[in-house]
Amino acid sequence: MRLRHTVTSVIGALALTALLAAPAHAATGDFGYKVVGLDGQPISVTLHDPPSGECVTLAEVADPDASAPAFAPHNDTDEFAIVFTEPDCTGASWTLRPHGRPATDRLLLRSVVFLRP
Repeated sequence: MRLRHTVTSVIGALALTALLAAPAHAATGDFGYKVVGLDGQPISVTLHDPPSGECVTLAEVADPDASAPAFAPHNDTDEFAIVFTEPDCTGASWTLRPHGRPATDRLLLRSVVFLRP
């Protein structure tokens, strides 16, 4: 009886370890957007293979009190990109299709999350 509990515990621990050791999934491709640089000119920024299922607050525009939002996002990844007007995936949101066309300069964002289709 004791051996059965030990074997069950070991198998459970191994299964949990394998699950936790699985690599994190990332969207494949590039997600681009523009920000206003210190000289007032637009700068293009690209996230290569961004993490999937995690909110990504764009570092350049994370503080609404210190910067204008990013604009003109282009989702060239294999996942849907949901862009948000505020940090931490809050505020108004819009969904961009995988491998879609660049959005207009009027679409503003501060954070994004990628989700599998």
